Amino acid sequence: MDHSYEPILSGEERARRRAQRAAARKKKQQARRRRLLLQTAPFAILAIILVVFLLRNAQRPKEESEPEAPAVAPAAMLEVQEEPEEPVVYTISATADTVQLDDTLPSAYAVVVDRASGSILAEKSSETIINPASMTKILTLLVAAENLKSLEDTVTITIDITDYCYVNDCSVVGYEVGETATVRELLYGTILSSGADAALGLATYAAGSQDAFVELMNEKLEELGLSETAHFTNCVGLYAPDHHCTVRDMAIMLSAAMDNELCREVLSAHTYETAPTEQHPEGQVLSNWFLRKIEDHDTEQAVRAVGAKTGFVVQSGSCAASWGEDSQGREFICVTGNAYSAWRAIYDHVELYKNYCG
Repeated sequence: MDHSYEPILSGEERARRRAQRAAARKKKQQARRRRLLLQTAPFAILAIILVVFLLRNAQRPKEESEPEAPAVAPAAMLEVQEEPEEPVVYTISATADTVQLDDTLPSAYAVVVDRASGSILAEKSSETIINPASMTKILTLLVAAENLKSLEDTVTITIDITDYCYVNDCSVVGYEVGETATVRELLYGTILSSGADAALGLATYAAGSQDAFVELMNEKLEELGLSETAHFTNCVGLYAPDHHCTVRDMAIMLSAAMDNELCREVLSAHTYETAPTEQHPEGQVLSNWFLRKIEDHDTEQAVRAVGAKTGFVVQSGSCAASWGEDSQGREFICVTGNAYSAWRAIYDHVELYKNYCG
């Protein structure tokens, strides 16, 4: 499919966008440093003034009456040399309290994380390499969100996209050749409908081709510190020997997406209605099947699922990545793989939140 694309972005343009993302991360970290500095600066200033005062009185005669030199100005104290910029690092790790799950959990792979501390609350083969299936689209969403110009830009669905979906038997939103959709709609279609047509439209929009977009995805994996175990070959989640990650890796990808306001909005939407088009005069109603179904089973739970993305290929079974919140706003991440059905994946998430996130 990708050989027929005409890239719309040059290498220089992609480099410029990566630089923009790095600048945004730098600005965010600088803001955090400034807040920390402003919190601690008054105490540091008082301590230094006190030390200067004591030293000065200890070194000169009591009868000396010349005016004192002014203490170090607070403004000078606030000037701190900027440290070299580093990307935001997401880490999760097991502790002495981490529960090792056994075969009573039907899913073959699982990890439950307290997002605030990064502590793994429970896990099962969480460092085993698996195929993430359509959970891949969490990273597709994040990379697209970081590379878009306007949510109202439009993308035309090409025959390359529809043929790719047909040949590979992909789940789709249902766009037809020549139909146009806004970038906003493609973002929702990628997650809620798990639409390969929407994901490929985003890839074309953001990078010119799926191949170029996958390069951005793998750059993001490297930025997140996941490149030793995670590597993607497509933006859809199709099985390939070199398309893989661990459930721990996917938990970190979801955590990074949660820090992006647009991604968080899309991942937590239960439904979304697209605008009417010539091919779909009444628009289309997109729906997050996982969120709609799990709400019937976790209503009375202390922790309820708020956002999610499912996946399935034969080689990985049914899998899902979700985050849940309790009444105090405490956030948890749950990723499972290789359940024997989509319903079983939902039940496993309900049980994991119930048993380990109280």
